[in-house]
Amino acid sequence: MSSKTKSKIPTVKTIVSTIGSVAAAAVVIRSVARDYLPREFRNYLYLGVRNFIKKFSTHLTMIIYESEGFQDNEIYNATQLYVAARMSSDIHLIKVTKTPNQNNIAVAIEVNEEFTDIFNGVNLYWSLVSKKTSHRHTRSQDGMNHSSRNDLRSFELTFHRDHKDMVLNEYLPFVLKEAEIEKQEQKTLKLFTVTTTSSYSRSTTWTSVNLDHPANFTTLAMDEDMKEKVMKDLDRFVERREYYRKVGKAWKRGYLLYGPPGTGKSSLIAAMANHLNFDIYDLELTDVKSNSELRTLLVATANRSILVVEDIDCSVKFHDREAAEAARALAQKKGKLISGEEKNVTLSGFLNYIDGLWSTCGDERIIIFTTNHKEKLDPALIRPGRMDVHIHMSYCTPCGFRQLVSNYLGITHHTLFKQIEDLMCEINVTPAEIAEQLLKNDDPDIVFDGLIEFFDVKRKENEEAEAKAKKMKEEKEELATKDNEKNDKSG
Repeated sequence: MSSKTKSKIPTVKTIVSTIGSVAAAAVVIRSVARDYLPREFRNYLYLGVRNFIKKFSTHLTMIIYESEGFQDNEIYNATQLYVAARMSSDIHLIKVTKTPNQNNIAVAIEVNEEFTDIFNGVNLYWSLVSKKTSHRHTRSQDGMNHSSRNDLRSFELTFHRDHKDMVLNEYLPFVLKEAEIEKQEQKTLKLFTVTTTSSYSRSTTWTSVNLDHPANFTTLAMDEDMKEKVMKDLDRFVERREYYRKVGKAWKRGYLLYGPPGTGKSSLIAAMANHLNFDIYDLELTDVKSNSELRTLLVATANRSILVVEDIDCSVKFHDREAAEAARALAQKKGKLISGEEKNVTLSGFLNYIDGLWSTCGDERIIIFTTNHKEKLDPALIRPGRMDVHIHMSYCTPCGFRQLVSNYLGITHHTLFKQIEDLMCEINVTPAEIAEQLLKNDDPDIVFDGLIEFFDVKRKENEEAEAKAKKMKEEKEELATKDNEKNDKSG
């Protein structure tokens, strides 16, 4: 062994011995301080040491708590999604979950794990921290589920202090934007309906279930031109946020779907929701007893959603505005109140919430009315600015028929197509009736023979209905003639 090597051995031993002594002393000092020093004095010493160390640090740490009071912290929720989508293989511990309402497996960073991100050439260090607290109640991001925890979680973001303005003005807005995109990609569509509770006092709230409707524009039995028109209109709408702000309009769009029953109005709504990845709020107006209840429900709907009022011509009888105002004026003259006035949804109240000041309480919303009888609707409901696009859902056309055959039987050509399409132009049938016939067998020949027989039956039914209607008309005319003759004689 050389003399140089021998001289290094005592030095190493000395270093190891010194480290051990310092560590032991630190343990003893910590134990004594914890047992004999008041908590306030310990906190003061800890703060003093930390501030002393910070004077030599070039880094800044931002703490992002998961909530602020009773409100969720939007930046914390966005960070969860952002970090989960970019976690590298350097992370050793991740949390994996999947609830019954989720379609995909969700991953997230676990407590005390760290993640390094690079933005505009700057290194940013994320870590998830948990601190023990007293029991606190938390709720899910959709507000539907509640739980109790005894910790407060936060993300810590550390970076060089020279980049503070860049982080606040560029990086964090970038995180929020990317998280919103990720949220939409992971989103499970929901169908919301109104639920009424009356434990102490009547209240109405939205409850949801997963929306698993398979309808899409590719398989929808509509004319291609109409499908293309609707898709372009929807895409144009979602891309025009700044345009709506510039012209001073609420970011919403209205669609009126009208036509006979069974023509695919509900399927079109589902296809629109799947195309845009929007939740659906199905509003049954008969469940709402006053304008104030309606206001509460509509304000509670989320952005990027579709509000649907089906069969609006018969779901509620709106009060005529002029008649209501006249009755109110008369009652005021007599010093009386109109009984039950606030216990009905009025047309003026409904229009105010979909097109008035309350309509601005939210962005990127679509409102859809459906009806079998467009002519019965109050013109105020369907004027431009409320129902911007009117879509006639007609009886089945040859184009729709071929699409249904492709969906159900997987074929695009058959010798009986021409005969069936000619019958379709002569006899009105709905897409729902055609679909029911296509479901009866997997053999196209058997199905199309049965479909031709169905048209024959349909023709006979129409002829019988026309004959019956003609007979009833003649009987009424005959009865009216007899009444006139009787009146003439008595006169």
